[in-house]
Amino acid sequence: MTALAITGIGGFIGLRMAQRARAMGWTVRGLDHAQVAATRARDAGAEVVVGDVNDSEALRAAFAGADIVFHTAAVVEEDGPREHYERINVEGTRHVARIAAELGVRRLVHLSSVMVYGFDYPDGVGEDGPFRDDGNIYNETKLRSEQVAMAAHRPGGLEVIVIRPGDVYGAGSQPWVQRPLQMIGQGLFMLPDGGRGVINHVHVDNLIDGILLALERSATGEAFTISDGVATPCRAFFGWHARMAGRRLRSVPSWLLLPLIGGVGVAYRLFGRKPPASTAAIRFLMRRGAYSIDKARRVLGYVPRITLEQGMRSIAAELGRPLD
Repeated sequence: MTALAITGIGGFIGLRMAQRARAMGWTVRGLDHAQVAATRARDAGAEVVVGDVNDSEALRAAFAGADIVFHTAAVVEEDGPREHYERINVEGTRHVARIAAELGVRRLVHLSSVMVYGFDYPDGVGEDGPFRDDGNIYNETKLRSEQVAMAAHRPGGLEVIVIRPGDVYGAGSQPWVQRPLQMIGQGLFMLPDGGRGVINHVHVDNLIDGILLALERSATGEAFTISDGVATPCRAFFGWHARMAGRRLRSVPSWLLLPLIGGVGVAYRLFGRKPPASTAAIRFLMRRGAYSIDKARRVLGYVPRITLEQGMRSIAAELGRPLD
């Protein structure tokens, strides 16, 4: 029986992987820093250690007996304090790889991001890059974290697979479902430039299909971009959210929206509150190109099985939101 350990097990992607692995008869154990997230994972039938990715003893307890470690724990926000990203995304990955190797784990699947290609990547960019951070701390530390993970790859020892997912959505996704739904409902959500930027979405179950194929094919020492293979204009992607919220999408030219969001951020922070959006978040909505999934198709036999319409209708049903 396969034994899987998951960091960030109570998060959106970690929890769905735990559910899928349990359904396949795998044993699942994991680590999460938050008690509420740990409870979610325990409710899914997993054993959970509450602790930090830089806590060696917590990692040893979570990874004991594991064949595979799936490392999802990360700071997943558009921007923030550098030291926080460094500690979790980079040094946390270093600790995870070191303890996994020490305990004889066979496979480490490191969850990276397509943002290692930056904001202004060439259309059809593949796994060989080019790579750029475009001055964003999330992009930078995700690239460095996968470099740390891949440096730990040892054929016959700890073998590493890097997965670069697109914009992962599903009912539990904070950045691509829950937060936009809330902001649209409050009249706060605005698309830059008519929503001409694109979302390279991937349904969470399509993503996990790709990860399982990489494990099945023993595609170690490699990186794979996993998306639905479609770059959907923002106005079409978030049009589903607007229908669920019963509101119209609003758009503002980027030359006006960026300074407006920046000013709102300053005002919120003066009162000790987190801004509802950031200029970095707007840049995520201004991407124009598609990411290639040709390597995943060719090497893994990956074929996305859930379309955007199927995924959005499933979300609406799960959240009890009308679409028609």
